[in-house]
Amino acid sequence: MKNVFPIFLLSTQMVLAQNIAQKLDAATKNLMDSPGAVSSNLSFYVSDESGNPVYDYQGNKGLSTASTQKIFTAAAALEVLGKNYTYKTTSAYSGTVSNGNLNGNLFISSNGDPTLGSWRYESYKPENFKRKLIEAVKKSGIQKISGDLVVDDSYFDHQTVPGGWPWDDLGNYYGAGVWGINWRENQFDININGTEFKSFSYPLEGVKWLNDLKAGGSSDQSLIFTAPHSDVALINGTLPAKLVTVSGATPNPPLQLGAEVKQWLKESGIDFTGKVITSSQLEIEGKKPQAMPKSNIILTYESPTLDKIIYWFLRKSINLYGETLIKTLGKEKKGDPSFKSGVAYLKEFWKSRGINPGMINFADGSGLSPQNYVAAKAEVQALLYAKKQSWFDAYYDGFPTQDNGLKMKSGTMRDTKSYAGYHISKDGKKYVFSIIINNYQGSGGAELQKILNVLK
Repeated sequence: MKNVFPIFLLSTQMVLAQNIAQKLDAATKNLMDSPGAVSSNLSFYVSDESGNPVYDYQGNKGLSTASTQKIFTAAAALEVLGKNYTYKTTSAYSGTVSNGNLNGNLFISSNGDPTLGSWRYESYKPENFKRKLIEAVKKSGIQKISGDLVVDDSYFDHQTVPGGWPWDDLGNYYGAGVWGINWRENQFDININGTEFKSFSYPLEGVKWLNDLKAGGSSDQSLIFTAPHSDVALINGTLPAKLVTVSGATPNPPLQLGAEVKQWLKESGIDFTGKVITSSQLEIEGKKPQAMPKSNIILTYESPTLDKIIYWFLRKSINLYGETLIKTLGKEKKGDPSFKSGVAYLKEFWKSRGINPGMINFADGSGLSPQNYVAAKAEVQALLYAKKQSWFDAYYDGFPTQDNGLKMKSGTMRDTKSYAGYHISKDGKKYVFSIIINNYQGSGGAELQKILNVLK
């Protein structure tokens, strides 16, 4: 008799699992039989917290993921770099300081801090960096700079955006590129009334505009086009005939930072009449970049810790953070800060953690590229792996809680919708899931939510 209860409990669990699987199957078939799914593809996989499969609908099938791609990048970064990892921005000078006069150049360099000047973190906003930099200059006895302000953006390679990103995305805030020095998340905002520019969030350095906007409709249907290093920007599409804020990608963040620092020096009474130059600009002009001095360092400014960066990376789906992490992983693990190197390492990382490499065809670190193809089962395996790690709390905290109560990362792109995450049902059952749909003609997000509601 003593074995009856365990057998009964096991039988009950099996029945419950079968009921969930049957309900998921019915909901999935209902979706795939709908008119909007005529030419769509679906990959759906659910497991329990131990990794036992609960439901599998083409779970091995690789599909375009959109932003659920971020779950792979975030986990790898936390494990490889550590949750306490920080980026650093430094300032130093060349030459000598005599009677308050710097007979040399002032330098600013970084290892690619994507949060420099971000508005998201207390004590790390643009004014915080401004205050610390100016304090450091004055503490060094510098009252006048006879040379130039050199913004050293050479830490990464010259390619600022992954090759697979659509041109329509590059000039918009979510398509901001990655530089050796990033500033204000490489984003600017424009307040526009109908078709008329009213104001910018900050003066955009050296950019001329072509405006093909038309007034109409009730929502923002505009696109901004800016290319790295370009001094011409285009905006087109339609905007409502009222005040609307549109956000774009800064075409040259190092130059933008330099222009602002020049203004800070002036406001602080530090005489500066030299030029603002960047390492990349010197190379474009065929000149030799000026090396950041290893001595005379006046400021080392650290970013928030990686766990806080990952929080915002997942919570607000910041593509800039993902691509910076990819370049950082490439630089740290392969000595090569290119996207190609970082993406190759990301795939190696997950292959070594037991994921079939045929189910993870990464093209970037954020999911913006339509060339990313990942299977739902691979996403679940990554989520399960993360759950066993010491850094999991920092990872899990970044997952948004959706309207239906599920803790999950979402992904949205043209013809793509995806969800991946964790859920505890009302009966206490813990699920790990991923669902991806491509080319659904209709509200794919709403339909996927209906299926996932079965887990509640």
